[in-house]
Amino acid sequence: MEEENRQTLSQPAESISVQAEPAKRKRRLGDRSDGYQLRSLQPMSKVSPFIMPARSGASVYFHESIEITEAENYIRKKRNQGLKGFGFMHLLLAAYVRVVSQRPQINRFISGQRIFSHDRDIIVNLTIKREMTLDAEETIVKMHFSPTDTADDVYYKLQKLIDENREVNPDSNFDNTAKIFNFIPRLLLKNAIWFLKLLDYFGLLPKSLVEVSPFHGSMFITSMGSLGIPPIFHHLYDFGNIPVFLSFGAKYKKTELKADGTPVQRKYIDYKIVCDERICDGFYLASSFKLFKTYFRNPHVLDEAPESVLHDVD
Repeated sequence: MEEENRQTLSQPAESISVQAEPAKRKRRLGDRSDGYQLRSLQPMSKVSPFIMPARSGASVYFHESIEITEAENYIRKKRNQGLKGFGFMHLLLAAYVRVVSQRPQINRFISGQRIFSHDRDIIVNLTIKREMTLDAEETIVKMHFSPTDTADDVYYKLQKLIDENREVNPDSNFDNTAKIFNFIPRLLLKNAIWFLKLLDYFGLLPKSLVEVSPFHGSMFITSMGSLGIPPIFHHLYDFGNIPVFLSFGAKYKKTELKADGTPVQRKYIDYKIVCDERICDGFYLASSFKLFKTYFRNPHVLDEAPESVLHDVD
């Protein structure tokens, strides 16, 4: 099993260039503030956004269960090392960041019926409650990760943002922007949103708005486990460009039979992913999902930066 996992972790991906530290791409006409247009794709990839123009109509749904013995041992180890509150959210994010470092095509997105890549910027959106009460306010934080980030890097970046946004009555950039829209009469607001969509279609949406938008990024993640319920299939937004929505649920126990027929009780976590199928082919997507699960069997590899980072085509 360990040998199989090592092979999966080091398995190269096709149609990508392998470079440890490539020169930063120069922006060209047609690029966006949050990504680079991919110009050397196969014809079918370029046509698919016109055949399936809406993200909601190009969604695929994936459900998986993870046996979490190794993950729980790893989480306890990180907490003993002083990473207070290290949990499955941090582990999921660290695993996803590592997958992007080896499968960069899942960091693509569709905008204006063209395919772009976030390249080395992995942008994750997360909704948090300021307090765990029914009437507590929610806010959205946007995190930027690098393909070389370790589990510790992910932990410190996430905790910093959560701590900042759980202070007494803070207003995040997202909150302040939403308040401005609340003052616009609904007929004007409808036209304003249409205009923003038009700007976004042509890649002209101001970078400041893209940065505060919860609808732009690499992935949106939500924890149903903190609410004590199973994960949900969350739809993708047609506004913006987020191609992946990941939801994970609460831990549960399951009784299984060992090879000798004796019963054993194991713990699992379920997660569900909704993904825009236009960003890459099905084989590549399946390989990415398998690699994601592999990191839960071998979470210790997330303590070190990847030996190499693969980068998308130009």
